[in-house]
Amino acid sequence: MSTQTPPRPSRYPILETARDQVLGRGEGLAEAQLLEILRLPDEAIPAALQLAHEVRLEHCGEDVEVEGIISIKTGGCPEDCHFCSQSGVFDSPVRGVWLDIPALVKAAKETAATGATEFCIVAAVRGPDIRLMNQIKFAIDRINEEVDINIACSLGMLTQRQVDQLKEWGVHRYNHNLETARSYFPQVVTTHSYEERLDTCAMVKAAGMELCCGALIGMGETLEQRAELAAQLAALEPHEVPLNFLNPRPGTPLGNQPIMDGKDALRAIAAFRLAMPRTVLRYAGGRELTLGDLGTREGLLGGINAVIVGNYLTTLGRPTTADLNLLVELNMPIKELQKTL
Repeated sequence: MSTQTPPRPSRYPILETARDQVLGRGEGLAEAQLLEILRLPDEAIPAALQLAHEVRLEHCGEDVEVEGIISIKTGGCPEDCHFCSQSGVFDSPVRGVWLDIPALVKAAKETAATGATEFCIVAAVRGPDIRLMNQIKFAIDRINEEVDINIACSLGMLTQRQVDQLKEWGVHRYNHNLETARSYFPQVVTTHSYEERLDTCAMVKAAGMELCCGALIGMGETLEQRAELAAQLAALEPHEVPLNFLNPRPGTPLGNQPIMDGKDALRAIAAFRLAMPRTVLRYAGGRELTLGDLGTREGLLGGINAVIVGNYLTTLGRPTTADLNLLVELNMPIKELQKTL
């Protein structure tokens, strides 16, 4: 008769389920399962992050993608996104500024010098007008003449003609975030709808550009809505999901929102990775405030496989060298540039 001790059942069955379902079969967790991850106790966070890291290595590989972003048009946006200091609707200290083409080329060169493979041009607009589209065309041409880097854009909601133009001009990836769950969206934005954002995302994917579609968490949504958002993003199947954490900005309706707890942020990182095992999951805005240096390290070992380096659109990020040195310390190779278009 065998005297071998049978394996002890896990204290957290959802992690055992995720190990089989996500790591083993590559199938993302469903909404109800994601809620279980988001509700894990503090002592289970290291195990969840370790599993998310294993999923990332298995389904995405070890490379980390580095990206820089710059705003060609800052402030003065007509939309009322309650988290955004670039909205012209609120009494925010950010004012409208346009960046000239030489400054964009300079920024692209500086971004490429860090080892970044992506450079994203952003504009605070509902959607681009003819003037902005012309500037984007000139900027893309000049950058391509002088810098070997993939160009991405984030210009708000697009028409089909604008999608086709960006594709023709060689835009590698388009960013248009869902930001929050469908059920919470009306509490955050009233000047356009969740469906309008989805329409732009659908056109971008149909045109053959990579879709970058992210989340901003910590805006007062419930855990149920956080799980809902992760599931909705998974259903959209974007190439990349930037994960932002609210940095409350003065003068906005969310200016007094408490900073998200770092442990909740780490649970979210694990959950989003377990929802989307093959997606590029990028550290974006607010991580410095929410997670700090230690939490940033834990997230990189918990499913994150891309980083925005340097400053964001209206807030300061970690020094570029700090992120790059951390990647070296963790033996995480930076993805080499590959022109795909």
